[in-house]
Amino acid sequence: MATGAALEVITPGASVGVGSLPHRDAQAAVEFTIANFDVPVVPRLPRRSGSESLVAQAMVGAAGITLGQYGTVAVDIDRLDPDAAVVTGLHTENFGGFRAFVEHAPHLLEEGRAFKWQFVGPVTLGGALVRAGAPRSLAFEVAERTVAAHVSALGALLASALPGHPQLIILDEPWLADLMSSDFPLAPDAAADLVSSAMAAAQPYGTVGLHCCYDADWPPLLEAGPQVLSLPASPRVANVAGYLERFLDGGGWIAWGAVSTDGPVGVTASRAWGALTDMWCDLVKRGIDPDLLRDRSMISPRRGLASYPPVVAADICRTLRDVGRRVRDAACATKLMLST
Repeated sequence: MATGAALEVITPGASVGVGSLPHRDAQAAVEFTIANFDVPVVPRLPRRSGSESLVAQAMVGAAGITLGQYGTVAVDIDRLDPDAAVVTGLHTENFGGFRAFVEHAPHLLEEGRAFKWQFVGPVTLGGALVRAGAPRSLAFEVAERTVAAHVSALGALLASALPGHPQLIILDEPWLADLMSSDFPLAPDAAADLVSSAMAAAQPYGTVGLHCCYDADWPPLLEAGPQVLSLPASPRVANVAGYLERFLDGGGWIAWGAVSTDGPVGVTASRAWGALTDMWCDLVKRGIDPDLLRDRSMISPRRGLASYPPVVAADICRTLRDVGRRVRDAACATKLMLST
């Protein structure tokens, strides 16, 4: 299947998950994500097991790294080796949601429907290794090789289990929000190169993208070459309108974090839609084509939903799909006006 196939079947305004879900039952999580998102996400279930945290999942099978019962990390510097083989242990607690998706999704997903999965990016993983005591240069080299090995293994497994379903593969890089800080351990171009390397490992299996749940310095991140950019629907993105215009013109899509998941949920679809269209108006004023903006946009929560009860997570999903319908209605109305 072509690596860009996901963007051929995803419709404008499609709702898409971010990653984590609140369920303790893995099969229930798979059923939830397929029923509640237009583009379902392979679930991570940190409430089911602390080992399913974003970073702990990526450290499975890496030499010199030991994971504690609750996702804690210990690094043996003498054994840390970027050239050592990395074994993706799907049998471990770290991949419970992933195993359940591989088992149940082939029976639940409609033919040809795209799905999404996220994996931590090498910059965020390298930062975690530095904080655990690894030398800086070694930490990022190990992170690069480890992420590439896992992404390749997981992408191949999903391609085998769901051969008729395009994959949308997103690298999750929350640490890139601090990229321009004076004490950040990598130069922007070095960070972009690390992300680009991980994307290259994912490219044979699907459409690749980049997610950061915070406001970040987006121009150097776009240099990494994502096909999809997943970012908060924040007024600050108007400051990089020119870069986003080139990204969209080049065929890129944006997954807008249109519903905040930073605290208590009280945002209605009307309020979320109003905030999104206000931001889009600013982008249009700065030169972005409004049709292109609508036609290449997905709608997502700002972060994962693990911190909410399942019933609240379902309410958030309904809000996302309502906002998505408004995106599609606006796009259709524009096309009708242009055709008359």
